[in-house]
Amino acid sequence: MDTGDSGPQLEICFITKQDIYAVPSVPFSVPQDINNVHLNKLLNELLRDYTGQLKQVQFDFLVNGQILRLPLVDHLKDFNVSTETTIDVEYIERTEAPEPENALLHDDWIGGVQVADKWVLTGCYDHSVNIWTVHGKHESMSQEHTNMVKSVSWLKQSDPEGGFVTVSHDLTGMLWTWRPGDILPLPVIMLRGHSRAIDSVGVSPNSERLATGGCDTHLKVWSASVDVDDNYEPRPKKIKPNTHLPSRTPIHTLQGHKENIVSVQWLEPQLICTASMDHTIKLWDTELGGLQSEIVAEKAFLDASWSHLCRSIIACSADRHIRLYDPRSTEGSVCKMIFTSHSLWVSAITWSQTDDHLFMSGSYDECVKLWDTRCPKAPLYDLSGHQGKVLCVDWSNPKHLVSGGTDNSLHIFKNRHGN
Repeated sequence: MDTGDSGPQLEICFITKQDIYAVPSVPFSVPQDINNVHLNKLLNELLRDYTGQLKQVQFDFLVNGQILRLPLVDHLKDFNVSTETTIDVEYIERTEAPEPENALLHDDWIGGVQVADKWVLTGCYDHSVNIWTVHGKHESMSQEHTNMVKSVSWLKQSDPEGGFVTVSHDLTGMLWTWRPGDILPLPVIMLRGHSRAIDSVGVSPNSERLATGGCDTHLKVWSASVDVDDNYEPRPKKIKPNTHLPSRTPIHTLQGHKENIVSVQWLEPQLICTASMDHTIKLWDTELGGLQSEIVAEKAFLDASWSHLCRSIIACSADRHIRLYDPRSTEGSVCKMIFTSHSLWVSAITWSQTDDHLFMSGSYDECVKLWDTRCPKAPLYDLSGHQGKVLCVDWSNPKHLVSGGTDNSLHIFKNRHGN
């Protein structure tokens, strides 16, 4: 078997958690400077000999928990691992590059986006709320807000017909109902209580509550029900709808941030994570009505995302870096990893919902990147296409990575590993 023998050797042992690709776990002598190209060739030869598999499969290789991107000997030097020992080389089927699927052109900058099933919800700087299919058909549009729409969310990811919420710089949020085939979504309740522009909204895991944050530095918690309470007065039929919608006031107002709240994420039905331009990430207990813990950084945060799979937060700041935080950490810094590849501020970020290692980011450098936490020195892929700053990203549907920005376009990439 050809291992590209030349120069100093070391011993490796292939291991995997993917049983369909398992080969005997015995040592092999390989050149110290072997790279992932030659490791792929060697492993595919082993698969052919031991399993009869003829199809070539592309693998990534993990050594000391990180994906190999350098020659093996250089990778080992980074971890101070001796070349005299047998090196365990774990292999995983490589994540395929997402394929460009659609570019949905809007009339203005796209401030917020979220996908549920095949439906794409967007909010724009021209005050509009839009609903598209992932295949590019424009289904519905409304301009009930009177200023830019900065964040949007479906109330139930499993059921787009359950309605959605939008928040705007007009100081209000709106709850909407909509069903496929409707020409217009119907605003049913106005959320009033913020004194300045609202930038972020998040819906609780059980879809019973939602939370908003914005420039007044307050976190507000609301009922997410689209049912109008008995004491609401119906709006006059001849009056412009959005001026006489029934108003809802917040259940709780939580104070503690000193600058704009840019991200609101629910971790549990009573636990909310907020990121702010005051350089802090805060965890709030809504049942007790107070602050549970906080993370303090050196830069203003621009966005953050919580993973229910790995129980970690990724956040981007007013610099080129992405940081991974473990809020449960009791040893050393809560910042566990830093990812650097963007050339300008990273403005938007989100975890995969089905893979605890993958996330995507968008930046003012017009780039969208797909990352693996086991490869902090470089992204897996650059997703090109934008010709302006990226303002929002979403990966709520595992099959589709989406991003919107100042080029008025929403780009949809198909994830070939999506379930």
